[in-house]
Amino acid sequence: MSISAAQVKELRELTGAGMMDCKAALAETNGDMEAAVDWLRKKGIAKADKKAGRTAAEGLIGVDQGLREAALVEVNSETDFVARNEAFQQIVGNIAKVALAFGDTEAVAAANYPGSDKTVIDTIKDAVGTIGENLSFRRSAKLVVSEGAVATYVHNAVADNLGKLGVLVAIETAGDAQKAAAFGRQVAMHIAAINPMALDIDALDPAAVEREKAIFSEQARQSGKPENIIEKMVEGRLRKFYEEVVLLKQSFVLNPDVTVADALKEAEKEIGAPAKITAYLRFALGEGIEKEETDFAAEVAATVKK
Repeated sequence: MSISAAQVKELRELTGAGMMDCKAALAETNGDMEAAVDWLRKKGIAKADKKAGRTAAEGLIGVDQGLREAALVEVNSETDFVARNEAFQQIVGNIAKVALAFGDTEAVAAANYPGSDKTVIDTIKDAVGTIGENLSFRRSAKLVVSEGAVATYVHNAVADNLGKLGVLVAIETAGDAQKAAAFGRQVAMHIAAINPMALDIDALDPAAVEREKAIFSEQARQSGKPENIIEKMVEGRLRKFYEEVVLLKQSFVLNPDVTVADALKEAEKEIGAPAKITAYLRFALGEGIEKEETDFAAEVAATVKK
């Protein structure tokens, strides 16, 4: 099939591989972008964590929390300038309060905005006229524990509990809830920095594990080693993969000599009882939203010609 220059450009941005390698990968995989990335990785040409860097949107992540619960929301705007607008910040903070009561996105959107008989969605629509930009309530989520604490962390904060990235960590324990929250905040900072794929191995997407296993197998076979050696090589690479992407197996950012699981065991001494990280949530502003790229010079030129 015919491979377009745009496809080659996209694959280069995704992988950092050379133009001819990208063209060959697309030709081998009939233009399937994901398969082409895998093809390049199997050849040792591309890294798994290379991103195009185009997934960006503006706005704010908001956090609100109670004794044993906390919620995250994302409200988007067209420009970063709006994130510094006090009226917009107040809206995001109030929606976070609603999320603490109602949790999931649909319920929050349909709930009444604090101090108003209008819903959250209608309030957002009204704010478009006053703030002067298109705004959207994108998502919300909530964590609750029966005992222990839900810790929070906001990165790049522009105001209290408002920023570009928010993390919640739920720790179940019968011990000191304040000590659990303090350790949970450290784990939340780790999650903000490292962005694990899952809490533990069991929580990993089986399809993602199989995909990595297939890539590791192909890479190992290129060494020309016997199958029994290849099997051991794959097992070793999978262990390394788990250490990179599974929260409890990752090296703890605040003390890289121990894993997060080991750090939790150590923290139990302060907490005064067994503790377990049961869940976490991480909202990064604009993740998964592709921001339209524009040629500013061309826009200006077009305006002059009109």
